[in-house]
Amino acid sequence: MGGKQDGDEACGKPAKYDPSFRGPIRNRNCTDIICCILFLVFILGYIVVGIVAWVYGDPRQVLYPRNSTGAYCGVGANKDKPYLLYFNIFSCILATNIITVAENGLQCPTSQVCVSSCPEVAWTVEVSQFSQNVGEVFYTANRNFCLPGVPWDMPVIQSLQQELCPSFLLPSAPALGRCLPLLNSTLPELPGISSNTSISQGISGVLDSLNARDITVKIFEDVAQSWYWILVALAVALVLSLLFILLLRLVAGPLVLVLILGVLGVLAYGIYHCWEEYRVLRDKGASITQLGITTNLSAYRKVQETWLAAVIVLAVLEGTLLMLLIFLRQRIRIAIALLKEASKAVGQMMSTLFYPLVTFVLLLICIVYWAMTALYLATSGQPQYVLWAPNASLPGCEKVQMNTSCNPMSQPMNSSCPGLRCVFQSYSSTGLVQRSLFNLQIYGILGLFWTLNWVLALGQCVLAGAFASFYWAFQKPQDIPTFPLSSAFIRTLRYHTGSLAFGALILSLVQIARVVLEYIDNKLRGAQNPVARCIMCCFKCCLWCLEKFIKFLNRNAYIMIAIYGKNFCVSAKNAFMLLMRNIVRVVVLDKVTDLLLLFGKLLVVGGVGVLSFFFFTGRIRGLGRDFENPSLNYYWLPIMISILGAYVIASGFFSVFGMCVDTLFLCFLEDLERNDGSPDRPYYMPTSLLKILGKKNEAFPGDKKKKKK
Repeated sequence: MGGKQDGDEACGKPAKYDPSFRGPIRNRNCTDIICCILFLVFILGYIVVGIVAWVYGDPRQVLYPRNSTGAYCGVGANKDKPYLLYFNIFSCILATNIITVAENGLQCPTSQVCVSSCPEVAWTVEVSQFSQNVGEVFYTANRNFCLPGVPWDMPVIQSLQQELCPSFLLPSAPALGRCLPLLNSTLPELPGISSNTSISQGISGVLDSLNARDITVKIFEDVAQSWYWILVALAVALVLSLLFILLLRLVAGPLVLVLILGVLGVLAYGIYHCWEEYRVLRDKGASITQLGITTNLSAYRKVQETWLAAVIVLAVLEGTLLMLLIFLRQRIRIAIALLKEASKAVGQMMSTLFYPLVTFVLLLICIVYWAMTALYLATSGQPQYVLWAPNASLPGCEKVQMNTSCNPMSQPMNSSCPGLRCVFQSYSSTGLVQRSLFNLQIYGILGLFWTLNWVLALGQCVLAGAFASFYWAFQKPQDIPTFPLSSAFIRTLRYHTGSLAFGALILSLVQIARVVLEYIDNKLRGAQNPVARCIMCCFKCCLWCLEKFIKFLNRNAYIMIAIYGKNFCVSAKNAFMLLMRNIVRVVVLDKVTDLLLLFGKLLVVGGVGVLSFFFFTGRIRGLGRDFENPSLNYYWLPIMISILGAYVIASGFFSVFGMCVDTLFLCFLEDLERNDGSPDRPYYMPTSLLKILGKKNEAFPGDKKKKKK
């Protein structure tokens, strides 16, 4: 007896009967006030960071290309010139690698000019044109590709030496706002550039984005052609998800039985298949002694010991599952009854099914705000301009100090150094904001994780409050509050913002630690030895397990907060102790629910996927012209969008149902500990659960109310 008493004490004391308890407590106080103040101050700081980023940032450098002077193409004075032309695209490849080019904003050591349209035909300046002026060779031929301000009467040879005009043009197409040569074009004879294989390969590497652009255009065309039918597929997914949840009250028992028998059948077939493989290899005499130790894992499929081990493992799993089904059948029946009750609860409060839309909008706001803030922070700083020449070794350039600051509005047109110009170099990093850029970005990342987890916590707590009001209604549906979801939402925001922020902060710190660890692992992957990789893998595994445990603890803590209105630590402790006192029921309900919801997702996603495949591939005939499948470039695109959308919809609906099951389960465990079925302490659980447990209420619904009067 002493040992049992000690065990009960270790898992906490059972909940005591409270005659004033009527479900989610309405008269409650604010919890975790310090965390609430800290969270609100952090949000104010997050807003200040966003304002600072907005004031100092300039996202145009990401959205628009820049010419040699740092001016943006497509805005301001270059509004009618949205594309950037490189005079010598080969210098982007020959001078540096593509990674460096990308990091420098696709800036290359060649003149760049904003143009209204990209060149359509190949052209090269001929030797006979060197003596002519720029107006005759470029302007009269409608080749408006020289830098602004180049005079009409300037000799062509001088404009080419100073890189004021291009020496050749290639048929190009706009990609990412830049004129990039077409891969299938015939290259003309280019002066000073050999058309060897490495250059061709370099062009192909730089211009892969053109193919991506063509695919992108086709994808948009397909979406425009099929968006209506994609919406129809998503509507089908919504209806299937809703029907599955609502029909669980009728088919939960048979469905769980079929799923369990299906798992047993799969294991039985696995045992049969492995035994047959083992028997065949045994008759052939194929043994591991003949194979020895090898790194070719596929070779182990040809030895009898592998299949014998598989038979043993599957047989153990089959036997264990059968024993669990025999000894835990009562708890499986309880889990099925709770699933049916959860279906009824969702049916009584249909608005809860659409609450994930609120969560989705809030999550989208958090992500967009962080992305815009990070973009503006990354583009903060004043532009810096330096002197630059195509060839600093030419006569007249030795006295010029290259890479010194200059004014782009006063270009050194008449300098003795050929091609000397004031060009854009980079954005300064010496200001107050730029010096604090790293810290501000870290602040933003913490803000992203904290706000996202807080929004998810808000959704869990609100749904828990609504479903708890359903369970603790003695007479259903008469005693259910009129607006349970909105009441739970207001109650949670008013009293428990701090508690949600506390739980979200703990989870955010663990997730940031995982991200940092992944970053370190990615950076040091090439230099790690096997021992270091093993240690890193252990750390990652431990953090993954810790994150899963904190999510489980937070979820149940939010349920207790929604019911009793206590702070986060007390709620987490009470929830954990309650679950530990009923650990077997927890495991059984969790696995049965997971199996059922997995089947539901497969049913919805698979059904929508099959229907989409048959429709968009034109295999459903006889539906009339109004229901003909559209003509598409990639028929798989709307199918994949429909499947992905169906999965998101099913996950949203089933997350509500899963929260309902967890909430009702905790309420059920509390009900067992608080009440005994007497007239003064009747059970709140449904009749189906009372029958399974062999219990009954001595008072009829309503007698309790009369007695209290």
